[in-house]
Amino acid sequence: MKELTKAEEELMQILWKLRKGFINDILDELPDPKPAYNTVSTIVRILEKKGFVHYTPYGKAHEYFPLVSKKDYTKTYFGHFMKNYFGNS
Repeated sequence: MKELTKAEEELMQILWKLRKGFINDILDELPDPKPAYNTVSTIVRILEKKGFVHYTPYGKAHEYFPLVSKKDYTKTYFGHFMKNYFGNS
């Protein structure tokens, strides 16, 4: 599992909270100043390519949902952090 950037992780936190949502739903949850719609859309597509989210199409709109649970990501990320921090000692 790939590690997420800060921006990707912020959007995943929102999707884990919402369980599913359109780009506008994600934007509504972001603090001000909000990024542009296209910025959020691009980050969500990157998350899709990384295998973290998928979507249900509704015409031209997509409703996104997490494929990776928060628990699984946290466990994997924390394991990598500990391994790198302590160097397997």
